[in-house]
Amino acid sequence: MTAPTEDAARREPLPRYPFSTDGDRLAPELAELRGRCPVARVSTNSGGEAWLVTGYELTQHVLRDRAFARSVLAEAESPAQDAPILAPELLDAMNHLQKAGLRDEVLKALGRNQPELPADWVAEATREGLDAMARESAPGDLQHHFAEWVAAKCMCRLLGLPFADRAWLAHRADVDLTMVTYSPEELARNWEEIRLYMQEYMAARRPGEPRGLVDRLADLNADSGGLTVRQLSNIVSVLFVSGYEDFASFLGVAAFNLLQKPEVMSAVRARPETMPQCVEELLRCSVVLGNAIPRYVTRDAQLGDASVKEGDLVLLSLDAVNFDPAAFPDPEAFDPSRSPNPHLRFGYGRHHCPGAHLVRRQSDTAFRVLLDRLPDIRLAVPAEEVPWHPNRMAIMPARIPVIW
Repeated sequence: MTAPTEDAARREPLPRYPFSTDGDRLAPELAELRGRCPVARVSTNSGGEAWLVTGYELTQHVLRDRAFARSVLAEAESPAQDAPILAPELLDAMNHLQKAGLRDEVLKALGRNQPELPADWVAEATREGLDAMARESAPGDLQHHFAEWVAAKCMCRLLGLPFADRAWLAHRADVDLTMVTYSPEELARNWEEIRLYMQEYMAARRPGEPRGLVDRLADLNADSGGLTVRQLSNIVSVLFVSGYEDFASFLGVAAFNLLQKPEVMSAVRARPETMPQCVEELLRCSVVLGNAIPRYVTRDAQLGDASVKEGDLVLLSLDAVNFDPAAFPDPEAFDPSRSPNPHLRFGYGRHHCPGAHLVRRQSDTAFRVLLDRLPDIRLAVPAEEVPWHPNRMAIMPARIPVIW
């Protein structure tokens, strides 16, 4: 990171990012910066400094230009926005899988077809969670019985993990993606528990009889030897933690947003074939990133009006970007018919989230079931009283109280 100058030392303190970890609205500071200074200097949870990017075109530029890298951030002295990275493969899992010849197996599991997650199975899993909520006294908790339930069901089936272990796994995933609350030592111990669980689970497999993606990767790696046992157990841990947390976050925030739009719910219920477009708009406008997408400057470059230096940390706020009026007419309006809808929720170009197909397809199914199973569902409290987990990298409601 560029050393601060004497003038910098005398200036006013930089704004501390993140500004909020609630998902009820885009933080006003992000909208203000996007209009005034779309590449702004901020301080981070790690105590360092970074460039925060809030403009749509500038974010596309960073994701396209090889002057801004991701894998370098896993190296020992690289800048960090939060806790230190424990191993390179945790930040750069797909590249490690590619070098070991395992990437195609993951992409096949997460691709358009998703053989482990047929729509009728996901629909039934969603109904199970909602029916469990309906058997309890109202108000029910849609975050627990819908968002977290569906995310855990899908990720456990995809990876081949026992659903009975979901609470143990989900708690540790929550801890791993909680900022500033736990010490680095606590986070390291928590991660080691997840990693050892995955290592022991793979060790107990029957070769040639895979229970899911985890076992298939273990079998393939046993033949190729491309990854060490520690590297592979780290990577499959990342697959669960990131997959579960991101999916549960989106389903929860999106459900919270949808419940405030009864006219949209009625319209989609009447024409369920429009649900994919509704999901796209929910992806655009749902505020789900508690931190930001990091990139490392590999050579001096110009980024908008800012001159960034080799070694600087750049943070991309995809939430702010998806409300940029330069890319989205009337961005504050929720418009399921918006076309085109070029949101950057899953990144851009070669930096595209491999889980995009899973989130799109399974969200479509889950929300169709929700609206069909509970046609009169609504918030049980005013929207401003819905609580949010503090300091989460993947923003989540603590509860979504509902009646039906």
